[in-house]
Amino acid sequence: MPLSTRQLAAFADTLAGRIPFDTSPRHLAGPGDARHVTHGLAAASWTCTSDPLSPEIALHSPDHRYNLTFTPQSPTLAWWWLQAEPTVDEFGWHAQFGELLPAEILGHVTDTLISPMPAQAQDPFRILETAGWVRDSTDTAYSPDGMCYVQQRPAKDDATVSSWSIGARQPGQGTPMGPRIWSAWFTEGAPEHLVSTFITALADPAPLQRGMYERLGHYSAVQQPSPLTPEQVVAAHTKRLEAIRVKAHAGRRQQGSALTTTPVRAGGERPAARR
Repeated sequence: MPLSTRQLAAFADTLAGRIPFDTSPRHLAGPGDARHVTHGLAAASWTCTSDPLSPEIALHSPDHRYNLTFTPQSPTLAWWWLQAEPTVDEFGWHAQFGELLPAEILGHVTDTLISPMPAQAQDPFRILETAGWVRDSTDTAYSPDGMCYVQQRPAKDDATVSSWSIGARQPGQGTPMGPRIWSAWFTEGAPEHLVSTFITALADPAPLQRGMYERLGHYSAVQQPSPLTPEQVVAAHTKRLEAIRVKAHAGRRQQGSALTTTPVRAGGERPAARR
């Protein structure tokens, strides 16, 4: 599903009509524009299988292992679902993300799906501690404002496999945390480098761009006039999409070469062609 010039122009038109504001912290910045996610996957040649006239979006990766669905009419708190089918070498897993999670954070996760897996993932809690989050004794870390948390939950039958519960809540009245703003969940088996990518984007102190009167996650989010123009935001978006397209194309070529390489027998002879 290649991204069309018309679709990029529509994104630019949306931003052109807004006054941009730097909005922080990220976990309270609100959902933003879902095209930060969908445009990236289109650039990576994911296929859209949903009805174009439906508010729901369903995208599938070229290798058919991953699928992402966006369901804004969902009766649950999760509007985004990311599913990974099991392979010979890896278990299946899924992740879900709430309505008010910033799309830019989820976009970092989906961008990572088309990148080679790193040799070693960063420790999620080390990332958070470096960003000034506070970790307690129950494998939970809290943001400096106390309104966002990251919790690791070991599996009952295997202490080496964990799930992750992440979310933002309003300040509690006499309790540590109040009503939920948004939540996210990575099941057991989710690659640790994807969890680390999500947490790195979540804890990044850099503000997100939101337009005047755009929906926020909470009224306490801080907004200041942005030094970036709408044209600069669109240029950065376009540059990111081009980098994704190039990386995805290189990955497919590398995978294709590996699949078409003919094994060599002992003695340097190749197997005879089948008739």
